[in-house]
Amino acid sequence: MFFDRMESGRASISDAVYVEVITGLHGTTMPTILAAACQAMVGAITTYETGDMVTAALTVAGIVVAIVRLFEIFAFRRRLARPPQLGRAEGARWERRYVAGTIVTALILGLFAARSIVLGDAICCVMAIGIGFGFGAGVVARLALRPVAALLDLTAIAAPAAMVTFMQPDLRHVGLGLLILMYVAASFEMVRLSFNASINQITLKRQFEQLSRIDPMTGVANRSVLATDLPAMLEAGTIAVHTLDLDRFKEANDRFGHPVGDALLKQVAGRLKAIAATDDLVVRMGGDEFVLVQRVARDAEAMARRIVQSISSPYDVDGQAIELGVSVGVAVAPNDGRTAEALLSRSDRALYRAKESRGGYVLAPELRMADAIPACQSAAEGLAA
Repeated sequence: MFFDRMESGRASISDAVYVEVITGLHGTTMPTILAAACQAMVGAITTYETGDMVTAALTVAGIVVAIVRLFEIFAFRRRLARPPQLGRAEGARWERRYVAGTIVTALILGLFAARSIVLGDAICCVMAIGIGFGFGAGVVARLALRPVAALLDLTAIAAPAAMVTFMQPDLRHVGLGLLILMYVAASFEMVRLSFNASINQITLKRQFEQLSRIDPMTGVANRSVLATDLPAMLEAGTIAVHTLDLDRFKEANDRFGHPVGDALLKQVAGRLKAIAATDDLVVRMGGDEFVLVQRVARDAEAMARRIVQSISSPYDVDGQAIELGVSVGVAVAPNDGRTAEALLSRSDRALYRAKESRGGYVLAPELRMADAIPACQSAAEGLAA
């Protein structure tokens, strides 16, 4: 049950939240530095007191692994600072590296604690086991959203020490082994609780994110989405921005009432979603204004014709046949603008020209040609004079 929820919970995390989780794992170097420093100190003391070279080798291994992990964290930060934005697949590769580092560290600390138990020095044993307990607490706190990794880390810490204690027949060692197992069992439960709480919080976060992006009346995106999604779509490739304004909507709204007007807007939004491709973006700007962003603008004019044809078809609302028109202004990147602001501005200007022509569509290139005609005429008149 828990593992089923782990898999469904991990799958429910959006790409943006997943990248946020991976970024959080790499957010600090302090736990890695402190764990290495503690092991170096305890290892040096134990080696000095007992002369045990196995402890010395484990200490060196722990320090080397910590240095490698630090380089991995810094490499991740450098990658995060460079475009393009980190995606889920690449984030998964960084996660695997991070988790591999924590498991190796946990295993070294587990062997380190087990060796200190075998040596029999009480103070060194307490210090070594204390490092393991501290690392386990950090695992519970930092890896709750990666529960499989957390369980592997806790097992790697506890298994070597527990096995060594149970190999000693006296009551004290058995008690110590049971104490280690109880600590691990409690840590498993804390991972489960933290995981469930975190997944619930992330689910709520996703719901709030979706609500903040959706127009409640029509179910399409609201205008705030353009500020975040349009620049990213522009970076990904050629796009066309179709800015729409309904014709005769105000008359229909005044004649039949606001409920009918709301139903018309819902039907318009539904028709735009039916026309749009899966990766296109449909936005209600407010009132009777919409924007359709065509991600792959192979034929922006063909899309504009489809919009006009679909939106201009009659509507049936509660048995009332209602006809609307639509004016569309179209701007295509990069010819009509290389930024989101430039494209929206050009499509708005084309929309105004379309409205002056009583509907239909106007492409921004046609607008440029129309603007150039008066200038050419002025130049010709000047030459004639």
